[in-house]
Amino acid sequence: MKLMIGLTALAVMALAIPVRGQDSPESLYKAKCQACHGPDGKGETAAGKKLGAKDFHSPEVTKMSDAELFDITKKGKEKMPAYDKKLTDDQIKELIKYVRTLK
Repeated sequence: MKLMIGLTALAVMALAIPVRGQDSPESLYKAKCQACHGPDGKGETAAGKKLGAKDFHSPEVTKMSDAELFDITKKGKEKMPAYDKKLTDDQIKELIKYVRTLK
């Protein structure tokens, strides 16, 4: 019986690890942002150029507060879609922290 409980616990832990990894800020960025903003945040992808994606390194973006970036990500702006129904507030906050590291 103890072996069965131990194996069950091990299986649950093994299954939980990939799920957490998918929600990491880097994984969320790759899934939700990279197509337009690119892996480096410069917006130099085909979709980014077409839609006018902002370069996260530009003075215009770097001077924005985290609260401003949060609102834009949550509510959308111009061609940037809203993510209020796709991401939690905490996920958006973690994405902003991640984007700030792309400098």
